[in-house]
Amino acid sequence: MTPQSLTLGYMPGGTPAKWARIWAQRHRDVTLHLHTVAAADAADAVRDGTVDLTLLRLPADTAGLAVIPLYEETTVVVVPTDHVVTAADEITAADLDGEPRLVPLDDVVDWPEAPGEPVEYRPETTEAAIELVATGMGALIVPQSLARLYHRKDLTYRPIADAPTCAVALAFPEGSPSALVEEFIGIVRGRRPGSSRGQTQPPPKRTAREKALARQAARAAAGKTARRPVKPKRGRR
Repeated sequence: MTPQSLTLGYMPGGTPAKWARIWAQRHRDVTLHLHTVAAADAADAVRDGTVDLTLLRLPADTAGLAVIPLYEETTVVVVPTDHVVTAADEITAADLDGEPRLVPLDDVVDWPEAPGEPVEYRPETTEAAIELVATGMGALIVPQSLARLYHRKDLTYRPIADAPTCAVALAFPEGSPSALVEEFIGIVRGRRPGSSRGQTQPPPKRTAREKALARQAARAAAGKTARRPVKPKRGRR
């Protein structure tokens, strides 16, 4: 019999480690494979069967997929450490007006009105764009997880207070998910081991005899409570 396994896709900046650790604790006999996918290819990886389910960034073409929103990431700007915007802990979009801005071909921030002047040259990847930020070619707007992933000592980042957030979701084929996919969804949603889709089982119905005994016990308890304590008799002197 072929050992069971589950394959989870995740895009750059995705952080499945916590869920993978919980899976390993609960299902030692079922291997969870982690498979990196490009952000633009995450949905297709599920549709073509490369992975059983995946983390992906929204918006995305999720036709044929069931999607569970997970969390929203802060949007930040990556700049050299000596850039003027680093004087503040947080900036606004207006602080980037007129600033040259790099827009990689794999850009994942859904912000059509993003501030700054787009640089004509578009690098292939966000990682390549980070290298160009270091040369002073322009700033780069990304989800915070990507700024951390491609961290360099000569670069830093600042949150953009009025920027849209970057949504991350879990996607899997539409229809009834397999038992393993359902179990992983439960882990992501924080279900405890052994729970049934996170729902507690209702207590079993009591029989007529059990109900009668319970009523008798209740009446007896009430009677004891109503009785006044008997004072001990004083002995004769």
